[in-house]
Amino acid sequence: MDKQLEEQNKQENQRPNEVKNESNGGHSEENKRYPQRKYFNQRRPRQQQYNNNRGESGRQKPSSFKKISVVVPLYNEEESLNPLANEIRRALRPLNIAFEVIFVDDGSKDNSLKNIKELCRQDKRFHYLSFRKNYGKSAALQVGFNNVTGDVVITMDSDLQDDPNEIPNLIKKLDEGYDLVSGWKKQRHDPFIKKHSSKFFNFITRLMSGIKIHDFNCGLKAYRREVVENIKVYGELHRYMPVLADWQGFTISEIPVKHHPRRYGVTKFGISRFFKGFLDLITVMFATRYIKRPMHFFGFLGALSFIVGLIVNGYLSYLWIMGQPLSNRPMLFLGMLLIIVGVQFFSVGLLGEMLVKNFNDEKEYVIKDKG
Repeated sequence: MDKQLEEQNKQENQRPNEVKNESNGGHSEENKRYPQRKYFNQRRPRQQQYNNNRGESGRQKPSSFKKISVVVPLYNEEESLNPLANEIRRALRPLNIAFEVIFVDDGSKDNSLKNIKELCRQDKRFHYLSFRKNYGKSAALQVGFNNVTGDVVITMDSDLQDDPNEIPNLIKKLDEGYDLVSGWKKQRHDPFIKKHSSKFFNFITRLMSGIKIHDFNCGLKAYRREVVENIKVYGELHRYMPVLADWQGFTISEIPVKHHPRRYGVTKFGISRFFKGFLDLITVMFATRYIKRPMHFFGFLGALSFIVGLIVNGYLSYLWIMGQPLSNRPMLFLGMLLIIVGVQFFSVGLLGEMLVKNFNDEKEYVIKDKG
């Protein structure tokens, strides 16, 4: 018994030395049992940095949307479809929101449709629609809009130049209260001619429409469901979706988005797109401003032509009264032509007003709220 007591006293006397050794960097049995205590002070700043990136609560702010519909029109893009599908899945996974992807095959002649069918077989969230012939991007978008089920709709091109990782940023901007958010390819990876002609096109559209965004034709856009339900896209009007939405009274914004060089294939739009785009701009400006009041458009042109012709003929009549002959004055025929054209413009405006009155439809008026 005495020997056991002496050994216990010796162990108690040695404990202060162990504590001292621990303060000097030694390893006691307690440190061996709980090694994480040694790294506690190193891990805490990392957790604090994580919380700063994610917010005070450490969680991503939830979106007000319940389901996302991604509409992807395509034409002969067989090589880019699988990488695009993988990038869309990866970009939407952190949102924790249900989503669907609708591929609209615009009459592709390669293996695009075959690849789409395989994607849809592997993932039930992917769907497809296929045209028998090439109808154009506007038709593909309209058919896609008619088949979406989400309360937010994302449109993007299939050539991998649009970055799916920008989708959360577009949705976040929509959550601020906007109805349409357009991407802005601030740094474009396109050929010189296409890049600068697009800048000129956007400048003219911005000047004529009064909408202060930089990139009307960016394929990467986000819409609330009610926007695509109230916009009809045909011809080549997909370039002017913000203009059509603004005409319906929806709010519009834009954010800069990443733009990548084309990985596969070649562009499907030639030089004719600029001529068609100019004609479509005139169509959109007339449709958005004067479709319900054609007399304001044709009446202005008619009045301008009629007044100028009247001034010209009045001046010539004064010269005739003063004794000057008018048989060798071609200006007389110009004045008569301007008066006749002015009367014709007035007639077209009146016919347009009669058609609008007879075919007026209350469904064309968009109701924002109802009590």
